[in-house]
Amino acid sequence: MGVYLNPGNRLFAEMLQSEIYVDKTELIKNTNRVLGTLQKYVCVSRPRRFGKSMAANMLTAYYGKGCNSSALFDRCKISSDPDYRTHLNHYPVIALNMQDFLDLMPDVDEALRFLQRKILRELKESYPGMIDAEEVFLSVGLSELFSRTQETFVFVIDEWDCVLRDKRYTEQDQKKYLDFVRNLLKDKPYVSLAYMTGILPVKKYGNHSALNMFTEYSMTDPGQYAEFVGFTDEEVRLLCGKYHMDYMEINAWYDGYVLPSVGHVYNPKSVVEANLAGRCSSYWTRTETYEALKIYIEMNYDGLKDSIVRMIAGEEVPVNTEKFQNDMSTFASRDDVITLLVHLGYLSYNAERGTVSVPNREIRGEFRNAVEGAHWNEVIRAIENSERLLQATWEMDGKKVADLIGRVHSENTSILAYNDENSLSCVIALAYYSAQNEYTMVREFPSGEGFADIVYIPKKHSDKPALVVELKYDKKAESAVSQIREKRYMEALSEYHGNLLLVGINYNKKTKVHECLIEKYQKR
Repeated sequence: MGVYLNPGNRLFAEMLQSEIYVDKTELIKNTNRVLGTLQKYVCVSRPRRFGKSMAANMLTAYYGKGCNSSALFDRCKISSDPDYRTHLNHYPVIALNMQDFLDLMPDVDEALRFLQRKILRELKESYPGMIDAEEVFLSVGLSELFSRTQETFVFVIDEWDCVLRDKRYTEQDQKKYLDFVRNLLKDKPYVSLAYMTGILPVKKYGNHSALNMFTEYSMTDPGQYAEFVGFTDEEVRLLCGKYHMDYMEINAWYDGYVLPSVGHVYNPKSVVEANLAGRCSSYWTRTETYEALKIYIEMNYDGLKDSIVRMIAGEEVPVNTEKFQNDMSTFASRDDVITLLVHLGYLSYNAERGTVSVPNREIRGEFRNAVEGAHWNEVIRAIENSERLLQATWEMDGKKVADLIGRVHSENTSILAYNDENSLSCVIALAYYSAQNEYTMVREFPSGEGFADIVYIPKKHSDKPALVVELKYDKKAESAVSQIREKRYMEALSEYHGNLLLVGINYNKKTKVHECLIEKYQKR
């Protein structure tokens, strides 16, 4: 076994021996399906701490010659697949973590020369006489080797995008690096599979990509790799049962990424740490300071601050992900920044609706830290006052509720346009920020004979009353409550057995005054 050529299965064995291991070996079905085909180039991107390196180590252990991984994989899900043994330990594997090379030698040219020298040395030792002793180009050496042996390789490249994520590297450095990867892999007969993983999708330059032979699977379009991005809902439920954790609490803290065909996906790092520690906390965000997020949300693009505030308040906002250039420095619009935050794991993308949102309590805390660090004082005051507003609502103190909402309105007019019900709805949601810990918020909730503007449904662990909120402009708070009753909005909460509070809020554009009326509704 070598360092880069057939490094063995030790890292995968460590994964299996860990106290918590969630079996994701069926990912191998997807890579087996494309071996030796035109679709053999696979780039899977996902946020940090979402299992990228674990997948790379698993594939290295499965395909790599020089070791016998039967004892490891025979007890895994992939062992039931008909093609399981056909490809097990059948290929020489070249496994690279690109970050390692760039950390040793920050100069891209030196790092690439070092990488080629090290791998060629191992190849020449393993295949004596098959590669010219003086050869210094890895692609040429592998071509010579293939012409003499017909041996094909599996390439597993982790942290492939590190050059694109580090501000030390210029666009010229990036192009050198991408050209190297392209020349190593594209249209080469010695490639049976090239599996790359990182945080970013393949880098674009205008309408072109140096690595256009790769099929991309990302957080905006995970395709058949969706179930391997994080932990599925079923996997989380099983872990909660085993470790006697409250599933609903885990759900509130770490759920929120919704992917096509799979549904809800959880941050694996945080779920594992919470189950091992026996309590929920911000485990994923501890691995990087909020400063990284603050840099992006402070960028001066029209509509960006408004969108961030709306998402903090619990709203979804539309986004166009198509123009993002897939790096961390080339931004032309609000959409580019928001798309990057999706790839970094700070936002969840809903492909069906083309919208993004803050996924869960853990990430909301990170956004709160970031806006505080960015000195968005008006937003911070709204968040800090939200507990008082919620308490006033439970106490049915309409005057205090109206006063607190009025403060949020007046202090955030520079951020949020305030001339229609959508904007009023956002201000209400921001004012009720703390309710996200106790409630699930649903806008335009189908109920009775229409749609309630906002409904706050208590989470299972909560003993608080449900809230049905109706908003009005230039009318009366009483008419809002009357509409809730007349259109029987309460009937949609038939499965909720506690009390309900009917909350009517009116805003007078002329006087700029809010009023609020709260009534209790006892369900029968």
